[in-house]
Amino acid sequence: MKIPKRIASAVINSLKGGVVPRTGLPYITVGREAEIDALLHDVDIISDGGASFRFICGKYGSGKSFLLQTIRSHVMDRNFVVVDADLSPERRLHGTKGQGLATYKELIRNMSTKTRPDGGALSLILDRWISSVQSETAAETGYDTESPEFGKAVEKRIYEVINSLSEMVHGFDFARLLTIYYHACAEDNDSEKAKVIKWFRGEYINKTEAKSELGVNIIITDDDWYEYIKLFAMFLKKAGYSGLLVLIDELVNIYKIPNSVTRQYNYEKILTMYNDTLQGKARYIGIIMGGTPQCIEDTRRGVYSYEALRSRLAEGRFGREGVKDMLAPVIHLTPLTYEEMLVLTEKLADIHAQLFGYEQRITQEDMISFIQLEFGRIGSDIHITPREVIRDFIELLDIVCQNKDIDISQFIASDSMTLSGADEGSSDEDEDFAEFEI
Repeated sequence: MKIPKRIASAVINSLKGGVVPRTGLPYITVGREAEIDALLHDVDIISDGGASFRFICGKYGSGKSFLLQTIRSHVMDRNFVVVDADLSPERRLHGTKGQGLATYKELIRNMSTKTRPDGGALSLILDRWISSVQSETAAETGYDTESPEFGKAVEKRIYEVINSLSEMVHGFDFARLLTIYYHACAEDNDSEKAKVIKWFRGEYINKTEAKSELGVNIIITDDDWYEYIKLFAMFLKKAGYSGLLVLIDELVNIYKIPNSVTRQYNYEKILTMYNDTLQGKARYIGIIMGGTPQCIEDTRRGVYSYEALRSRLAEGRFGREGVKDMLAPVIHLTPLTYEEMLVLTEKLADIHAQLFGYEQRITQEDMISFIQLEFGRIGSDIHITPREVIRDFIELLDIVCQNKDIDISQFIASDSMTLSGADEGSSDEDEDFAEFEI
């Protein structure tokens, strides 16, 4: 497996720091086939004009963010636009002091496409849309691009797209801003284009400022930001993309809100999104939210504390541990198997050796011993996560790389690697590892 050093560095450094890399995920993706297939089925529905809503539920370090980033990479390859944001005390789904708008700003700031995967793709999308309309008009009409007839034909096609959005909530205002942007492009007015981009990003403080700079008497607010996300989804389809995928992680920050009324308002916004997608009120949009089991299933403070959501999302009578229902609105992440962890460590060892330019010395038997040690700790069946195992393994790789005379198998088995009490807690695990043969 050959991997560019730039990507290898991003992968190793991100994983060592406990965060999910934005690039290079295909090199380290292991397991999660059922979850990915289910989410990609939703993607097919979205591209056909439907909508979807999913929760990814798993404890810290179990792979929620990794799965979200994997889907992000997949759908961008399918010509989707992706917006993503992590919730925080300053970013919520609903707020009275700009917290909802802050989430919208973060989503638009991180708007990404295949050609602009790191965010900031809004102006590129708008310019590409106008350029494609001009190219299609020239090909169909045969007009000279400098002729007045060509300009009128382009305007006609632009207005066809704009008029189709006017019927949606706030669609008239959205369409008006697109018109201003088109005229600014036609006149090569970069200043005016920048003002429209500023408006779409939700950066105007009040209506007076927007009125003086753009002549529009409306701005995006805490209350209506989600309506503009739906408008973007429809516009992106008209602009030649397959649809829009919205990824919102760290749902636990709503769970942590101390005020119960504020939490309920945020859960009400989730209910609105959920109903819109499942009832056909939103099109060409998919929404995926990530959270811990506690922040979703806690009936006192979590998502399930809002009865309308609990009755829609809770498992039915036939749901049980060990049986996966990938068509349910909540996808529960199960731990990676020992075999999957072994494959992952092999991939990481290969990438690490390429990055630092040394010959790979860790054998498969060493990796098995490492995994047995990690999963043999007391309470590992409940508490250990892929994040912890990966960080420990990369630390082991760093040590092996810097200490070339070290005996790897002895080092793994030594007291320096073995936590106190590991032998005591490994009795139940030994039976599982008896079948772990490669």
